[in-house]
Amino acid sequence: MQFVQALLAMLISVPAPAHIASAGPGAAPETIAIPAGDFIAGSDQAERDAAYNLDQAAYGHDRTRKWGWYDDERPRRGHYLPAFAITRTAITNRQYAAFIAATVHPAPDVSRDVWRGYGLIHPYKSTRRHAWRDRRPPPGRAEHPVVLVSHRDAVAYATWLSGQGAGTWRLPNELEWEKAARGSDGRRFPWGNDYNARYLNSHDTGPFDTLPVGRFAGGASPFGLMDAAGQVFEWTATLGKTKTGAKQRYLVKGGSWDDKGCGICRPAARHSRPVALKHILIGFRLVRE
Repeated sequence: MQFVQALLAMLISVPAPAHIASAGPGAAPETIAIPAGDFIAGSDQAERDAAYNLDQAAYGHDRTRKWGWYDDERPRRGHYLPAFAITRTAITNRQYAAFIAATVHPAPDVSRDVWRGYGLIHPYKSTRRHAWRDRRPPPGRAEHPVVLVSHRDAVAYATWLSGQGAGTWRLPNELEWEKAARGSDGRRFPWGNDYNARYLNSHDTGPFDTLPVGRFAGGASPFGLMDAAGQVFEWTATLGKTKTGAKQRYLVKGGSWDDKGCGICRPAARHSRPVALKHILIGFRLVRE
């Protein structure tokens, strides 16, 4: 017990890096300051071709190329954004649990019928290890990113957090997310231009499951953002293309533990998902204003 107390005291006494802001234990997630300035977003044909080649080498087929997964990415060019702060990691089960405990909002879960209605390749039983019981996170997963949350759930958490006296919170838009994830120089991955499976939680070398956030130091972005590639896709505030009469969709970014290759894990990659979807591959992080 004395050893544990001493260790806790030591950890508490260590100051946070200057570029990381925290509102105190349990009060708010850690954020990283992203300075105002120009940055490069999007991709060119060379980057997209390289991404398709990574996928083909990993999967043994060229379906992502045939299906044009990366053809709708933003054209590579410069943008300017004012300064903002973004959470260092995706929101965890522990952080989300404070919201669930304080409200009547439904805990992360999905019914068998709803899951089947999504038409996803993952069987319903794969959702059970991520589903909450008695409004509590799954055992041993407190520091894993929260999943099985819809875009509306993420917005509801941000609204609740904004009422806790630690700033105003919201989902990042696509450009904010991309700048935080890849820095200013337009690199293909958070760490550089070459793919390295050791720097992220993907199907290449990972456990085919979520992991505690922030484990891959080598995968940090130039600003210190963690898990921007792999781990889980993340909801953004940017609308995706929606066909007439279809359900509203929002862009998700980052790739997941289910992906390999990993062309989809590049910050420039973009896909949209229905606003009400609760997926085991999708979580979120927030911007603080």
